[in-house]
Amino acid sequence: MARTAVPGRLTNRASWRVARLVDRRQETETAATLVLEVPDWPGHQPGQHVDLRLTAEDGYQAARSYSISAPVDGDRVEVTIQRVPDGEVSPYLLDVFAVGDPVELRGPIGGYFVWRVTDTAPVLLVGGGSGIAPLMAMIRARGMAGSRVPFRLIYSVRTGRDVYFADELRRRARDDHGLDVTYLYTREVPEGSAATPHRIGVADLNTHGWPPELEPACYVCGPTGFVERVADILVALGDDTRRIRTERFGPTGG
Repeated sequence: MARTAVPGRLTNRASWRVARLVDRRQETETAATLVLEVPDWPGHQPGQHVDLRLTAEDGYQAARSYSISAPVDGDRVEVTIQRVPDGEVSPYLLDVFAVGDPVELRGPIGGYFVWRVTDTAPVLLVGGGSGIAPLMAMIRARGMAGSRVPFRLIYSVRTGRDVYFADELRRRARDDHGLDVTYLYTREVPEGSAATPHRIGVADLNTHGWPPELEPACYVCGPTGFVERVADILVALGDDTRRIRTERFGPTGG
């Protein structure tokens, strides 16, 4: 996935820092947000990510990339992690990693998939599963800045139990002027809902997205197949390919 630098905001990718866990929040049964204290953190843009590296007693190392899920807050960095079954890194971070424990971190990384509070175009965010993480950083940054840029989020998950940041999204959809949130469910809809489970399609993006003539900035994040499907639909609906930014993830060993 192509990424470019954000001038003045990126550190040397090869430079590892020692971060420590200061808090964690459970998001779903299989995902949690880790709050890391990173001394001398240079700051980041919504949409960037970091690498986390673990080193075993025998010297074996494993590193994974995780999107930052919150805007700048001093020396604190939040990452939201989904457990990968039989993974090398995510089970340790979610089940063993304790408050006060260290982990190596490098970043911030990436400049292509970012939203800046100075941008004025309407924004369409489309997230699949854990792909909501960098999009949430954008939503939170918008709220922190008091921005009135209109945001629309389309969030596709398997069931209502799989929604990350559920309480906060519900509150922001109610209180944040200009933020609309739409949920799509692929396996099971919440009790009382008249919707039917389905994969995201043309009707969803046509109804809940922005008209192409408004030249929205589109950010799509999720599994590779999901991202490719959404990007193809947006292009078919008339959105400018130069305004569609994608970030995808796939099996990495967790």
